[in-house]
Amino acid sequence: MAEYFKPQKPVVIEKFIEDWPAYEKWSLDYMKSIAGDKEVPLYDNRPVTYEEGFNEPHAKMKLADYVDLLKKEPTKYRIFLWNILKEVPQLQKDFSFPDFGLRLMKGLPMLFFGGTDSYTFMHYDIDLANIFHFHFEGKKEVILFHQDQTKYLYKIPHSLITREDIDFSNPDYEKWPALKQAQGFKTHLGHGEVLYMPEGYWHYMKYVTPGFSMSLRAIARHPARLGKAVYNVFVMRHYDNLMRRIKGQKWIDWKNEQAVLRTNKL
Repeated sequence: MAEYFKPQKPVVIEKFIEDWPAYEKWSLDYMKSIAGDKEVPLYDNRPVTYEEGFNEPHAKMKLADYVDLLKKEPTKYRIFLWNILKEVPQLQKDFSFPDFGLRLMKGLPMLFFGGTDSYTFMHYDIDLANIFHFHFEGKKEVILFHQDQTKYLYKIPHSLITREDIDFSNPDYEKWPALKQAQGFKTHLGHGEVLYMPEGYWHYMKYVTPGFSMSLRAIARHPARLGKAVYNVFVMRHYDNLMRRIKGQKWIDWKNEQAVLRTNKL
C-alpha cells in the first residue's frame, strides 16, 4: 500500500479476500437468512430539503423484505452506513481486519446495499478518512475525484455533495461545462474486489446490478485534511442545520445557486 497511500492514489485490489469466509458466504440470500428480521435504514435519490437532518433515512424496512425487493425489481432505495458489528455481531467471524499499514477503525465496519441503477450522489465523507471498500455480489460503477478537482464539480457550499441533478455516469456537458475539465478515475467493482479511496476523495457509486459492499476506514493522516474533518464534524454540519431551521428551503435553493455561480466564476 505504500505506493498508493503515500501519494494518495486510488487502486482496486484483486484476489485479496479469497481466504475470508465472507468471500464464499456473503450474498444477498445469506444476509437475508442471518439478518432478515433486522430493520434497516433506507435512502433514495431525492434532492435534499431543509426538513431533513444530516444522514436521516427516508424509509425503514426489514432486511428480508428489502432483499426481496432488490431481486424483484429496480428500486432507488439503498442501505447506507449500516453498522454490521452493532446489528449482527456474528458476521465479524466472516472477515478480519487486514494490515494495510493503517490503523483501521474496528468499531465502524459499514454495509451498503443497492438495487439496479440506484446510486449515491457525488460526495466525500465528513471525516475525510482513508476508505477500503470491499464489494460483494453484483457489479458497481465507481467514479472518483481528488479534492483538487473540487473547483470543477459544482460543489454545494457548506456541505459534502455536488449538485444533485448532475448525472455523473452520463454528464450533460452543455449544462455543466466545468465537468469537462475535471480529471478523475472510473472503475467497476466485482465480487471480492477491494477499492482503496484516499483521504477526502470525492466518490459516486452506481449499482449496475443488485449488490452490497462493506467499508473499513482509517482516520485521515494529513494535518490539513484532519483539521478539515474536525471542522466538518463540529462546525460545518451544525451551521448548515442551523441555517436550514432559520431560512428553510431558501437556504437549500441559495446553496444550489451558489454551486453554479462559484464554479463558473472559478
